[in-house]
Amino acid sequence: MSMRVLQVMAGAEHGGAELFFERLCIALHRAGLQQHIVTRPAPERIRRLVDAGLAPVTLPFGGRLDFQTPIRLRKEIARFKPHLALTWMNRATRFTPPGSYALCGRLGGFYDPRYYQNCDYVICNTDAIRTHMINSGFPADRAVHLPNFAPQTRMPPVARKSLYTPEHVPVIFSLGRLHENKGFDVLLKAIARVPEVYLWLAGEGPERQALEQLAFELGIKPRIRFLGWRDDTAALYAAANLVVFPSRHEPLGNVMLEAWSHGQALISTRAQGPSALITHGENGLLVPVDDAPALTAEIRRVLADPALLEKIATGGWNTFQASYTEEKIVQAYLSFFERAVSEKNGGTFVPATVGRPHTRPADIDPAGAAASHTPDGSGS
Repeated sequence: MSMRVLQVMAGAEHGGAELFFERLCIALHRAGLQQHIVTRPAPERIRRLVDAGLAPVTLPFGGRLDFQTPIRLRKEIARFKPHLALTWMNRATRFTPPGSYALCGRLGGFYDPRYYQNCDYVICNTDAIRTHMINSGFPADRAVHLPNFAPQTRMPPVARKSLYTPEHVPVIFSLGRLHENKGFDVLLKAIARVPEVYLWLAGEGPERQALEQLAFELGIKPRIRFLGWRDDTAALYAAANLVVFPSRHEPLGNVMLEAWSHGQALISTRAQGPSALITHGENGLLVPVDDAPALTAEIRRVLADPALLEKIATGGWNTFQASYTEEKIVQAYLSFFERAVSEKNGGTFVPATVGRPHTRPADIDPAGAAASHTPDGSGS
């Protein structure tokens, strides 16, 4: 009997968790897992899932007066008969009822545990989030840590002239939702002190107008390219000299894994997620949060030292290969799914997920190292 997994996403059209949801659904599909996808309407997401061979169903996932979603979701569950349901975001978890299947909530942030009381398990993409859930009273043996992965898709570098950027200047690339938490205002202030550098900033969000105004006030707008959301981030990574993530708050940061997967050197703030992933001077550089002068100093230092740039780029690539490839993380998810379904059924059901042997994630972590407690790894 093959396993059937229901994936329920109630997030926005763009975001770190939403991006990883797409990546995981598509990767599990490639691995042969039978899935049914239920998601909020998001045209670009639907297109990518359909292009990958999936057939998502859309539901509104509205507010308290949304009576349509719970009725239709129960019908989808009854039709598909999942062995396991994986819910993304508090709202998806609230709308998904407990049942004979293993109900698993996936957390990419420090969410309120009350939304996950009905879950058999929670999947936390960082160990700090897992600790948060345990400290909030969630059973330790049902809070598991499975990290994110980043794809290794490579593209030719985007032509600099297409972004009105001189060929000889250093280019810094950054991306993310244009929100106060991401600290892009600090990055602009740092760039103002490095006059030879251009910045490509990909993303949209509520702070775009304020950031454009700040760039104008700092006198650097001619060197800043506000790119909006892009489908060619691999080409942008390939063309850049350095990647910088100036977040004020960052539980993990998919973009760091992406930078490593593209062999890029990166600088990040000492937010919680980056601090757990980056060893300063080995696989990246860390600066204090909200410290534009410190960020300026590290940008200047690494751009003036090709050996350091190469060292941290190589260190990041090695870290990625050791722990955050699609193959390793998908294997960890499949192993966990088998464990959760088996335990939900009293240990009597052992599905043949994709026709390959799996090891219980309580025994090994996604990188293959011995683990001392629940499934471990690292990951929004």
